[in-house]
Amino acid sequence: MGAFTDQFKIAYSINPNVKISRSNSTEPSRLGLVSHTTNYQRFRRATNLPHLRQPPTRPFFDTASSSNNTAKMATELTVQSERAFQKQPHIFLNTKAKASSKKTAQGRRWYKDVGLGFRTPKTAIEGTYIDKKCPFTSQVSIRGRVLVGKVVSTKMHRTLVIRREYLHYVPKYNRYERRHKNLSAHVSPAFRVEEGDMVTVGQCRPLSKTVRFNVLKVHAKTSRAVKSFSKF
Repeated sequence: MGAFTDQFKIAYSINPNVKISRSNSTEPSRLGLVSHTTNYQRFRRATNLPHLRQPPTRPFFDTASSSNNTAKMATELTVQSERAFQKQPHIFLNTKAKASSKKTAQGRRWYKDVGLGFRTPKTAIEGTYIDKKCPFTSQVSIRGRVLVGKVVSTKMHRTLVIRREYLHYVPKYNRYERRHKNLSAHVSPAFRVEEGDMVTVGQCRPLSKTVRFNVLKVHAKTSRAVKSFSKF
């Protein structure tokens, strides 16, 4: 006799005196014992097996407390979107211990002043994002050159491309020719940048293979973008 299924074991535990003929001794198929089928009903009547009902499925969280945790869950999903746990380097998450960071409405938040006359954005102070390359909420320092350029691409993740146009003098012809340089810069989630905006970037340590600058200020475009040459 082959191995018995779970249904046969339940039948024997309920009615030990039940006898199964040789034709029914083999293990029935799983599809034959699915609830509300003909084979299942025959097997239940032959073995006096009570009808087993599946318990109602329980929700993942209570409905009453879901409204209170909706905002918190949405914030955690937007912040913890990477494989590693995102946290600020200066924040100690043990709430029982005293911390030197400043506590805001969203929790403890560490930020700094980059200097050079650039003010820390309000979104960096009151925001919840975690960016280890942000000049306002991480350990990236601004030093060196400060440049201005026009945003031409925002397709990369937290990285944009700016275009800087200039005039190059040719002594042989005593004329100037137009030239431009493209520059990749890291943009913090504290800023909302679109193509055509003018941004001020500051030099920092190498953040990647091609990124050596960080956005410090955004000058939103005020008029319709027209293709023209602008010298810096």
